[in-house]
Amino acid sequence: MKSSRASRIWLAVAFALPALIAQTQAQAQTQGGPSSEEDELTMVYGDADSVSIATGNLQTLRRAPAVASVVTAADIAAMGAADLDHVLETVAGLHISRSPNSYTPLYIMRGVFSQYAPQVLVLQNGVPVTTLYIGNKGNVWGTFPVEQISRIEVIRGPGSALYGSDAFSGVINIITKGPAEAAGTEVGLRLGSFQARDAWVQHGGKLGPIEIAAYLRTGTTDGQHRTLEADAQTRNDTLLGTHASLAPGGVNTGGDAVDLNLEAGYGQWRARFGYKLRDRQGSGAGIASALDPVGVGRSERINTSLGWADAQFSRNWGLGASISTQSYAQELDGYILLPPGTRFPTGLFPNGMIGIPETWERSTRLTAYADYSGFADHHVRVGIGHDDLDLYRTRERRNFTYTANGTPVPLPGLADFSDSNPFMRPHKRRIDYLYAQDEWRLATDWTLTAGVRHDRYSDFGGTTNPRFALVWDATFDLTAKLLYGRAFRAPSFNEAYSLANPVARGNANLKPETDRTLEAAFSWQAQADAQINLTLYRYEMSNIIRLVPNMMAGTGSTFANQGDQTGHGMELEGNWNVNRELRLVGNYAWQRSVDEATQKDAGYAPRHHLFGRADWQFGGNYTLSPQLNWVAGRQRATGDLRKPIADYRTFDLTLSTRRGKNQWNFSAAVRNIFDADAREPTLAPGLALPFDLPLAGRSFSVQASYKL
Repeated sequence: MKSSRASRIWLAVAFALPALIAQTQAQAQTQGGPSSEEDELTMVYGDADSVSIATGNLQTLRRAPAVASVVTAADIAAMGAADLDHVLETVAGLHISRSPNSYTPLYIMRGVFSQYAPQVLVLQNGVPVTTLYIGNKGNVWGTFPVEQISRIEVIRGPGSALYGSDAFSGVINIITKGPAEAAGTEVGLRLGSFQARDAWVQHGGKLGPIEIAAYLRTGTTDGQHRTLEADAQTRNDTLLGTHASLAPGGVNTGGDAVDLNLEAGYGQWRARFGYKLRDRQGSGAGIASALDPVGVGRSERINTSLGWADAQFSRNWGLGASISTQSYAQELDGYILLPPGTRFPTGLFPNGMIGIPETWERSTRLTAYADYSGFADHHVRVGIGHDDLDLYRTRERRNFTYTANGTPVPLPGLADFSDSNPFMRPHKRRIDYLYAQDEWRLATDWTLTAGVRHDRYSDFGGTTNPRFALVWDATFDLTAKLLYGRAFRAPSFNEAYSLANPVARGNANLKPETDRTLEAAFSWQAQADAQINLTLYRYEMSNIIRLVPNMMAGTGSTFANQGDQTGHGMELEGNWNVNRELRLVGNYAWQRSVDEATQKDAGYAPRHHLFGRADWQFGGNYTLSPQLNWVAGRQRATGDLRKPIADYRTFDLTLSTRRGKNQWNFSAAVRNIFDADAREPTLAPGLALPFDLPLAGRSFSVQASYKL
């Protein structure tokens, strides 16, 4: 199932990377490196006190016109994280849930939950990784390695005034290590529970005047296999008198991975190439919420970008432009929707009910901006852009068809319905947008940032979204912010254009979801080594896209703008460098989200979320980091009669070293030390997976890396 293109890329990288490293390392030795070990550590770990995605310009975190958090490479190393999801769970107001489909992570911000969680925009180096079919980062996402991450910037709250669609409840920007941060060569190896094995090499240096950064990683895991006590087929067996269900049984979460990143910089120019292969990815709890131990998926993602920026193009002017592309293919191998022995009134499925929907898509994004600082006390930015989004191929194979009321009818074998009756046909979407932003220094201690963006979609029209942020340096150690923003989420291609799916049909007349959020934030430098941040917020969601039963047809559902939701909450963050050996960090988030139609809790998301970590340095080069994650107060959505899902607490412990160049570094981590039975909620009414989704139990990992 692996493509020849993937093989060619892999062979080219395998041959070219060692030569590239050798050449750049030789030149780095000739030209010299950082002036001191302290300078080197600063470049490696980055600065947790600045953020770039709030306005497009680097600003201090305290004064940025947004509620933002930054996680640096040093934080990632201290917590012993092996995957992006382990890191994001430590951010205030952000919780990582799971989908039954491939156990895909769902990023839930401030209580905004949906089946595929497209309401959080994920960027890599400022470029969206959004896929067109589902509207999120892709179902066959697998994992995202952390060794290549320089820093992660997270905005909580609306970001559509800068980033357009999907910057709804938040924005996550993953910034990878550039030539300076990855200076030198590092090789690493990690072994862990569930037969997990990862190896990587990364390098930063120069080829003449060109700065180079390269990263290559391969990994494999059998995945956790926590038991699912009952599944969708369990209910079918009860109703139809069969015994086909594989439950109780373990979930299917293994997979293989290849990651490649290349970056080159020359003057004001910067080019990036990324390759992300996820192969043999398990089906999780099953694509149709019925255990499937053999079905696997494969995704191949290729990203490119070329950008030019000159902050001092001329007096008072800064200019920039970029072009980026993403090619994404999602292929499946024998997904079994329902297991062998499944029977309907229309017949028996001796080999199981098999469905294989696949998609191929490409996106091209053009953008340009201009900064002007010639007006007294103003910094103005204007930008334009064009996105060309093309889901250019679909394919569907299945061993069944449907009756008029949607009941599956067995076929003798797999048939290709790509041309006759596919789940979706190819579609294109074009977006043109224009935005403007002004940072106005009202007075010595006051700054007002105002911005607006207009997006024009080829398929559903236009939308305009403003934002305002008033920042006040009340005293030398206290900053207050008052923020308002409006955001939107465009319908995904699945929501708008899905066809031969009697369970969930698309609706081309959908409007975007909208959100209005008001925030008040306070940042207090309690003392030189201690900071406390408090945020209060309230949001109103409208035109929520949900599945609505087809009353006239008597079967299935269709996507519609059906429902409103309001929410309010509080986020408290703090960090304290107690002394040279001990640092404490933590946060607590409380939220309440209400479905306006029922005036009841919207469900799924935790009302309470607490995280805490202590970093204790001892013996010169050793760090011991215990951490706690407490998730509590998750309610059931309307129509779900199950009792509220149980709270859980997980404890992790990491022991690591942090030495300089030409030395080995080691770490050992234990996650979920006490083997807590942690679970994530499944969709209402809960008949398919009545006991929810079990998360991984106790796990271990050891890691070794060597920096040249």
